[in-house]
Amino acid sequence: MYVLMSILIGYVFGCIHGSQLVGKYKKIDIKKSGVKNAGASNTTILLGWKYGILVALIDIFKGTLAVLLMLYILNEQGISGDAQILLVYIAALAVIVGHNFPVTMKFSGGKGTASLVGILLAIDWKIALLGIGILLIFTFATDYLVIGVLMMYISFLVTTYYFYGIEPTMIVVFLSLLSVVKHLENYKRIISKEEKKLSSMFQKKTK
Repeated sequence: MYVLMSILIGYVFGCIHGSQLVGKYKKIDIKKSGVKNAGASNTTILLGWKYGILVALIDIFKGTLAVLLMLYILNEQGISGDAQILLVYIAALAVIVGHNFPVTMKFSGGKGTASLVGILLAIDWKIALLGIGILLIFTFATDYLVIGVLMMYISFLVTTYYFYGIEPTMIVVFLSLLSVVKHLENYKRIISKEEKKLSSMFQKKTK
């Protein structure tokens, strides 16, 4: 029952898309424009950094709220320890799946980076601090967000194994592989030198 609850809560929150909400407000289908991704980076490319940040905040906090809600329910039911951690990671997985494959967008959503940041913040501040720090360091060092994202997932994988053991780590392995698949086009564009750099995104603003 609690596994199903974790999946349901995570998926429902995951389907709340910042880009979809902003897109409706600005009368633009963000998923079908720019680099055709329903996320903060594409929103920044199309509408400017202010709207990109708004989308990122929505997607971050939905991940945080989903995990905190699941933690609250489990604590109220007296479920703690390894069982609680595993259920929280299942909810986290469902958030990312909901973001990437939302029923509200015909199962074609974003890539889950901002939502993962929110999830990390709710799971453990130590994991979040290291993961977000690595994300920022590699993103600014390479000027490619996708490289920072890849390193953040590796950090999440290592820290999860260190703090919580093998079962939650297997969930992060799946999430990491899903992220790699979702970012394959980005890696190809980096190789062909067609990927937009972070610095160029913040220079573009569409009225």
